[in-house]
Amino acid sequence: MTALTPGTWNLDATHTDVDFTVRHAGISKVRGTFNAVEGSLVVADDATASNVNIAIDANSVDTGQPDRDAHIKAADFFETEAHPNMTFVSTEVRAKGNDPQEFILVGNLTIKGVTNPVELKAEFGGQTVDAFGMTRAGFEAAGEISRKDFGITWNAPLQAAAGGVLVSDAVKIQIDASFVLPAEEGAQA
Repeated sequence: MTALTPGTWNLDATHTDVDFTVRHAGISKVRGTFNAVEGSLVVADDATASNVNIAIDANSVDTGQPDRDAHIKAADFFETEAHPNMTFVSTEVRAKGNDPQEFILVGNLTIKGVTNPVELKAEFGGQTVDAFGMTRAGFEAAGEISRKDFGITWNAPLQAAAGGVLVSDAVKIQIDASFVLPAEEGAQA
C-alpha cells in the first residue's frame, strides 16, 4: 500500500459492503449482504505492520428473501442467538506481485464460534479528502471459504438423477470498505 496516512482509521459502515455469494442447487447463485458492520484499521509507518479488526452482526444478514434470512440466522447456519457476531482480525499483510496497491490480507475469521485463518486478495483504492473535509481510504477484498470449516454443514440432497446438494460448501466473500481518519489524526497528515 502506498500513500496511506498512519493512524487509527474507523470503518465507515454507511459506505462499506460485506457481501457473499453461494451456489444454490448447483445451477444458480444466492447473494447476500450484512447490513451492520463495524471496525477499525490501524495503519503503521510500514504498511505491512498494519492491522484491521472487523465485527459483523450476523443478524443483519440480508438476501432479499425474509424466509431464507430467518433460516440462515437459525441453528442450521449461523445460530445467531448463540453467536450474534462474526469477526475478522488480521494477522499479516503481505505484498502481492509488483503492484504496491495490491496485497494479501491474512487473518482469523470467526463464524459461529469457530475460528479459522483466511486469506483475502485485497486492493488499496486510494486516500482522499472528501467534500466534507474527512480523510478517507478505500479498499476491496475478496476470498473464498468453506462453510464446513466453520461447522456450518446443513444441506439437502438434490434429486438422485441430478445428484449434488442444495447449498454449495464454497462461499465467496466480497468486501468494499471505506475507512475514515478522525479529524485530529487527519490534520497531522
